[in-house]
Amino acid sequence: MTDTIDAEVRDELRATVRRWVQREVLPVASDLEHADEYPAAIVEDMKSMGLFGITIPEAHGGLGLDLLAYIAVVEELAAGWMSLSGIVNTHTIAASLLMRQGTDGQQARWLPRLASGELRGCLSLSESDAGSDTRNISCRAVRDGDEYVISGTKMWVTNGERAGIVALAARTDEGITCFIVEKEPGPAFEGITVSKDIPKLGYKGLETVEMVYDGHRVGADCVLGGDAGLGHGLGYILGALEVGRINIAARAVGVARAAFEAAIGYAQERRTMGKPISEHQAIQQKLADMGTKLQAARLLTEHAAVLKQSGERADVEAGMAKLFASEAAFEIATESLRIHGGVGYTTELPVERYYRDAPLMIIGEGTNEIQRLVIARGLLKRYAIS
Repeated sequence: MTDTIDAEVRDELRATVRRWVQREVLPVASDLEHADEYPAAIVEDMKSMGLFGITIPEAHGGLGLDLLAYIAVVEELAAGWMSLSGIVNTHTIAASLLMRQGTDGQQARWLPRLASGELRGCLSLSESDAGSDTRNISCRAVRDGDEYVISGTKMWVTNGERAGIVALAARTDEGITCFIVEKEPGPAFEGITVSKDIPKLGYKGLETVEMVYDGHRVGADCVLGGDAGLGHGLGYILGALEVGRINIAARAVGVARAAFEAAIGYAQERRTMGKPISEHQAIQQKLADMGTKLQAARLLTEHAAVLKQSGERADVEAGMAKLFASEAAFEIATESLRIHGGVGYTTELPVERYYRDAPLMIIGEGTNEIQRLVIARGLLKRYAIS
């Protein structure tokens, strides 16, 4: 009975978000995207719908829904404008870290404000010399009485300027530790400075920044998991990145769906040689491959979400979903542009935006080259010959 109720709630939430996207997002997405303008009014709507607390338990003010509900919402957001799903993603990773590893005090302190959207969360792992090589982190946190003093530079921080808390990976004497750094949104706060806003090919309308920590102080109670979390931060974050990779896969499904629906609609309207181009075999071949890849990507993403939700390790499945869905999104966006021909290359239609947004999913939350290594190593362990 519970599964049935949850499915009904998920379907209702998806339908609500889809209607809202059609009504409030699609009419303004292209203008905001090309202006690289933060969608403040849209984010306020997202807060009022509870989208920042989808997976946060009701006891902490969230909706208390599962990852299947989360990826359904992410797909709908990304189908409208992929950047909106990015506003939710790193926030949800930070919340997931607190839900899984935070102390009771940390959960009570931060989760209710994350659930309401009063606080926006972000993740700060990468550095200029520590992208895929996460063990090369040089940002340091030095103990000073009841505080830690943090110094270092972090790269590729999505939502970094507008975030109210940062899940930050820094090196301590015990190893890499995750700190929950609370700050005021804005370009500077105490010892934290947003030193550069990084321009991007797509994924516009939200900030991706470089952040400098210069002697910023946090209490020892900001170590995720308390004293038990010292030196275990990298493991915590890599576990939470499984949620991030499932999110990336769901985003890719959303972009792929939007590109596919644009292509199949246009193919039935555009006529050449006296008939719609959808009646030409060459176009039919493209549409068949696009539709098949889209469905396969969605099923892989749902499978990874179910496995992660059950509490089982899902690094291989999350990697597979992210790998396949992101590559499929790029291929489908490319084919959609080709089906549209010259008009697809213009900014009059959103097809060119799908084409620019899709590559992010190939790179974000671990490149697909890294995903292949993760998948292969996991499979070799599973099928090891004793």
